[in-house]
Amino acid sequence: MPAEDRVRLHGATIFGAVRVLITVPWGERLGGAEVMLQTLLDGAGGSARELEFELVFLEDGPWPRELRRRGLQVEVIEAGRLRQPVSALRCVLALAGTLRRRRPDLIVNWMPKAHLYCAPAAGLARMSGRVVWWQHEITAGHWMDRLATLLPARAVGCCSRAAAEAQERLRPRRRTFVVAPGVPAPREASPRPSRAGAGRTPVVGLVGRLQPWKGQDRLLRAQVLLRERGRRVRTLIVGGDAHGLSGEYAASLPGLVDELGLSDDVTLTGQVPEAGPYIEQMDVLVNASDPEPFGLVLLEAMARGVAVVAVASGGPAEIVQDGRTGVLARSGEPAALADAIERVLAEPRLARELGEAGRRRYYEHYTAEAMCERLLSRLEELARDAAPR
Repeated sequence: MPAEDRVRLHGATIFGAVRVLITVPWGERLGGAEVMLQTLLDGAGGSARELEFELVFLEDGPWPRELRRRGLQVEVIEAGRLRQPVSALRCVLALAGTLRRRRPDLIVNWMPKAHLYCAPAAGLARMSGRVVWWQHEITAGHWMDRLATLLPARAVGCCSRAAAEAQERLRPRRRTFVVAPGVPAPREASPRPSRAGAGRTPVVGLVGRLQPWKGQDRLLRAQVLLRERGRRVRTLIVGGDAHGLSGEYAASLPGLVDELGLSDDVTLTGQVPEAGPYIEQMDVLVNASDPEPFGLVLLEAMARGVAVVAVASGGPAEIVQDGRTGVLARSGEPAALADAIERVLAEPRLARELGEAGRRRYYEHYTAEAMCERLLSRLEELARDAAPR
């Protein structure tokens, strides 16, 4: 076998492995799409599937440095902003050079921004037939999504059926495939029963970036409605202004807490390195996004036996079985969220049963190992399809 066919995956020598080059737009790991990719990289070494991963980041930061220290092949090609044509062209040309040198079997552009740079580069390197990209959002036709869809791709991967259906409405219509994410199991393996109704004020939490569509403000208004109904709760809001996308909204939340008279019953943690310890303090975790592409944080809670409430749309409607493994609110509006939360808190036994059933559903369908197997299998299939006949 030629020497160039002998490759290395996480230190193990294998033959004829599929070489996958992944382009990543961010240098930090702050959102669900980044968590999913990191989970894939963490789990690939334990799989029997023969894939080798190489990464190209479009900005430097702690994430590429961390992966490089772990022994992965990582390159950083600074992209700058899309609106800077000279920088964009320089990045595309550099990417094309990297592709010619590395000759990957499959190119996976993680999110639309990466595809906007690497798809033209793949064309210059005559590798357009090897390109796929990952869409982690439910697109509403944003210009970046539309432009990315115009560029050649063998397929577009999506995290939920709802995300795939939205992507399929863009033209030209590209083939889509769905791989549900998963998260690592918490260190504590035993289920944690709900503490609601045990003579203490229940804790209702939301974990996510501070952005309007995540609904932190709507959860606070739902808390006011619950108080008016005679049901006091403490609200724990975990997360910060990741990627600096909604600074004004993030800055407005402390003022809203004061305005609503909730200062004694709300904690805003800001950005945290690990949400797990905070989720373990919750009686109910709420995902107020409407729509939410998937909802990884729901899996984090379900894995810990915490009852979940989410909006009956997008990814959560595919994860949560209403009344069995969680509660689905009819919308993300404050009154609907309050109704759903009250449904859980009114019956401690129901909260306990939801937590236990949610935990079982997580272990049956949404572990990190299950996700890695699904995604690695699909990448192998796509690489075979892209191979010269």
